[in-house]
This record gives sequence, C-alpha cells and structure tokens, in this order.
Amino acid sequence: MRRKVIAGNWKMNMLPNETINFIEQFAPLVKDTKNEVILCVPFTDLFYALLHVQGTNIKIGAQNMHWEEKGAYTGEVSAQMLKSIGTEYVIIGHSERRQYFAETDETVNKKIKSALAVGLKPIVCVGETLEQRENGKTEEIVTNQVEKAFNNLKAEDLKNIIIAYEPIWAIGTGKTATKEEANETIAQIRKKVAEMYGQNDANEIIIQYGGSVKASNAKELFEMSDIDGGLVGGASLKPDEFSKIVNFDK
Repeated sequence: MRRKVIAGNWKMNMLPNETINFIEQFAPLVKDTKNEVILCVPFTDLFYALLHVQGTNIKIGAQNMHWEEKGAYTGEVSAQMLKSIGTEYVIIGHSERRQYFAETDETVNKKIKSALAVGLKPIVCVGETLEQRENGKTEEIVTNQVEKAFNNLKAEDLKNIIIAYEPIWAIGTGKTATKEEANETIAQIRKKVAEMYGQNDANEIIIQYGGSVKASNAKELFEMSDIDGGLVGGASLKPDEFSKIVNFDK
C-alpha cells in the first residue's frame, strides 16, 4: 500500500516571520495524520522552517536547485547546500521553472542525479498544456517527460523520487482535472515507469496530482486508485485550508 504524500509549494511567497507563524498554527493541526507532510518553501525561509518543524511530523523541501556542486553560477544553490542545512526534498522541473526560466528535460535529469547523489529526494514535475491536452497528446507529452527525466537512473533510485503530475492548464487557474482525468494520466505515467523498470517498481513509486487542489476536492482526488497525494500551490499558504487537505482521510 503506497503512502499518501501531501506537499505544499509556497512558490515566491512568505517571509521568515510568516513562515514561523504558519508552522506554529499548522503543526498542531496535522500532528496526528498518517500522511507524509512536506512544505516546499523559498530559499530565504528554509533555515527558519527547518528550525521550527523540529519535533513535528513536517518535512521541509526547496523549490529548485542547480545541478553543479559549486562554481560560477551567481544566484544559484546546489544540492549539497540544501542538504547541509537539513533539507529533505526538492521540487525539480516545475512548469513555472520550465516556462519562465528555460528548464528543460535535460536539466531536470541533471538535477535529479545531483539531488540523489547527496541524499535529497526530488519531487519531479511533469504536465501538459491545454493545447496539448485538446490535441490528444497528454500521454505522449507526460510519458516523454518521465522518460527523459529518468534517463540513466537506476531502479533503486525510484524509492527516493516522487513524481508530481501537474497539468499546466490547471496550475493557479482554478481549473482542476477531473478525478478520472487525473487518475488516468497518472496510471499512464505508472505504466511508463513499469516499461522502464518493471511493474513492482511502478507499483511502489509515489505519484502525486497537482493543479488547483483544495480542501473541497482533495478527498475525491486522493482516493483514486493511482493518485498518491498532491503537490498543492495556493491552498498550502493557509494553515487551516492546507491542514484540511492533509487530513482529507479523517
């Protein structure tokens, strides 16, 4: 039985004092959940978040990283830097990184390898545009992204990787894939992993859904056969709302 993993992606929101206040309100609300809880916060909030989740069941992730260990990459942060302060997860290949900052399938692959090398757990994002979906290319696009992202990865790496299926047309738009659409696409991703690594590994890998997940739709999404939780955007900025998503099964 795969665990449910619910991660919040704060994007470019929250100052350190707001982060501390959020955790103080949020932690008591999710302390009894059996689901895994992750907050992916801006770089400037990482230290404060890590400090204030001590003694709780909340894990902390970053939202991006560079694939090189060090060097002349002004403004970038390496996997080792994240790991050195206790960060456990890192989002890689989010559609906003692909759209605004020239992230490619190849750089996603490099970042995954770099993250795994130091013990960081990547949350790897894949997803299609509305035009691609309307043209019937969803399966082709997302499985191709998975294939390129996982290039030259070993089966043993999969236990430390989460895939997040995020239809680009549903991110921050208020539109959500129906539970059937989301489940079908995630099943296609799982089938692709099975082709690459075998059915056992495909059955075990965690695949989340992301795209306007809210307290009102989390339960119906997360109870589908292939959906293992969510990568939550705007709703993760509100302690009460996000706790309801985490506690969807209560």
